[in-house]
Amino acid sequence: MNSTRIAAALVVLTALTPLPRLADANWTVVHAGADVVEIDRDGIRQDSVGVRAWSRIRLEREARGAAGNYDSIRAENLYDCEQRRFTTLRRAYYQSGGLVREEEVARRRANPVQPGSLDERLMKLACQARPADAVSVDNLVAPASESGKAMTAARATPMHADLRRGDEGEAAKVFAVADTAPADKPKLIQLPVIDKAALAQAAAAQEAAARAGQAATGKAGATKPAPAPASKPAPLAKTEAREPEALSEKRIRELHYANSGPPRASRKKPVTTAVAEAVNPAQHMHQHWSYEGEAGPAHWARLRPDYAACASGKRQSPIDIRDGIRVNLEAIRFDYKPMQFRIVDNGHTVQVNLGDGSSLTVMGKRYALQQFHFHRPSEERVNGRGYDMSVHLVHRNDEGQLAVLGVLLEKGTEHPLIQTLLNNLPLEQDIEMAPEEAIDPGKLLPENRAYWTYMGSLTTPPCTEGVLWMVMKQPLQVGSEQVAIFSRVFRNNSRPVQALNGRLIKETR
Repeated sequence: MNSTRIAAALVVLTALTPLPRLADANWTVVHAGADVVEIDRDGIRQDSVGVRAWSRIRLEREARGAAGNYDSIRAENLYDCEQRRFTTLRRAYYQSGGLVREEEVARRRANPVQPGSLDERLMKLACQARPADAVSVDNLVAPASESGKAMTAARATPMHADLRRGDEGEAAKVFAVADTAPADKPKLIQLPVIDKAALAQAAAAQEAAARAGQAATGKAGATKPAPAPASKPAPLAKTEAREPEALSEKRIRELHYANSGPPRASRKKPVTTAVAEAVNPAQHMHQHWSYEGEAGPAHWARLRPDYAACASGKRQSPIDIRDGIRVNLEAIRFDYKPMQFRIVDNGHTVQVNLGDGSSLTVMGKRYALQQFHFHRPSEERVNGRGYDMSVHLVHRNDEGQLAVLGVLLEKGTEHPLIQTLLNNLPLEQDIEMAPEEAIDPGKLLPENRAYWTYMGSLTTPPCTEGVLWMVMKQPLQVGSEQVAIFSRVFRNNSRPVQALNGRLIKETR
């Protein structure tokens, strides 16, 4: 299956697939060891880009979310059966059977399915796409009636947002009744059976031949000892019994799964995989890009076909801002309001995602604020000078056009809003935190609203052009310790400046 087709169809899929009613679902328990989840057999759908299926996990205690408490989570997954991976498209949160909140997964990525895992069992069941009365996947499933005990002990799977809560006593009870069906043993290479009798005969024949050779040449002496028979391979050690997971470790694991999918695998790839991706990058939907090395900015365009603009584009960002024409630029009208936020370290930057409510208006168009993120050092330069950091506030209008507001940051006094963000910085990548406190993005605006403006692009792959850039002239101050904290997370996450190619830069006079 072509992975590029999957990526192109994700938005269409979510738009065309309504959320199934609970009454229409045919839930069946699937388990692997201590991991348990339910899958809707009647909701499995095959289409041109993959197989879609809904799965569910029920929590032993209610969890608190931004829109209210919930006691179960459902996830819609798109399975690539040939490439053995899945992408989570949506999650829905329920309380006593009633829908609390539904959300699309903002940062979708294809997760590899590990052999013997619960994900593999779910994928096999989904990819068979058989009628409900003909499903049989090597005893993968248990009747729905057995779900009471199993699901009470269920642990989160990669596609589910599980925020269980409970004390030590209740956790011990949960694990005491957990379904502990062992996972399938990995398939081993079958070695040929050694015939001991034949081996002994061969050794005796070899010894006799050696003696005959010595007699023929007249050489006396001790015969060469027969080679020792091949030793039997040591038996494989039995897998030790799995000890109950400590409550603290359990919560950390569940919180990780709640927002991001399975833990990231090591970035060191097998040679065969690396060669395959180099030969045919279009087959690898989520090729990693970076700010240095072989996946750095100079190589972005070669990582994926849709990254071509990173090298061939003529209106790329960032730029060295100089030689702008001074005119009476219209003032940007900001309508920023305090709001809840979600913060995530996405592996490339610290990004703060926002809900609806804040916007700016310029040149007769209103752009809604979507998110903001940070770069160190600043990506923008002004007459060749760089700054300690910069923050980019990303906006989109109803026509899908982007406008990015850049604010330069230099060392000075501590910034309260940035300190709030650092206080809530996730401990691991891809874990999205949703603090209860609100922030006012207007605090990221300098007092002097003069700015430079030009047409550019995104500064990260796919380097899409046609982006309206506005860079504030007055820098904001940020504490030295705050810069140092960010530096520990991202030593350098700035794209080098790009050629201006005759573009016009205007600035407030």
